[in-house]
Amino acid sequence: MDFERAGQPPPDGPIVVAANHYSHVDPVLVSFTVRRPIRYLALDELYGNSRFFDRFTLFFGAIPVSRTRAPIGALRLALAELASGGTVGLFPEGVRVWTWGEAEPKRGAAWLARRAGVPLVPVALAGTDLVMGRGARRISRSPVLGVACEPIFPEDYSEHDDPVGAMTEEWAKRVGVALSDAYRRRAGPG
Repeated sequence: MDFERAGQPPPDGPIVVAANHYSHVDPVLVSFTVRRPIRYLALDELYGNSRFFDRFTLFFGAIPVSRTRAPIGALRLALAELASGGTVGLFPEGVRVWTWGEAEPKRGAAWLARRAGVPLVPVALAGTDLVMGRGARRISRSPVLGVACEPIFPEDYSEHDDPVGAMTEEWAKRVGVALSDAYRRRAGPG
């Protein structure tokens, strides 16, 4: 695929990265966008269908998280990764979507950033829906743009009645603006 990166590199040190989610290739492209390895929280329902997938994702540090039970162990692992200076990634939509805005973003990325006291870095991926979006059985060649948006700092939201909710709304706003800009740029003038 033709991959292009935009935005500025994220701040040094531990961060939580949260991206929109169209495709199976999104985790790799988010890592390319922020230029660092990421340990992803991955739903445990993804596991058990393919030994190759299970071993591959776990080898690269995926942290399985339950959608149905309290994810205490997964959150402890994610917080430990951040405490050691690492990067944790999530997809606030919770599933791969057909279009942006289809799924209400969940609050986990903002909660994790606030709890760990680290920046939340929104990432917008434009074009991965055409590479291997929902329902695709193979990878197609298509241009992809990964945009690292301005970080969201938890301390800037400490005065809000609902800091995690306000951070989640800001994440959605920044990703939405970056996606709109990317698709407008792709369409060209006129």
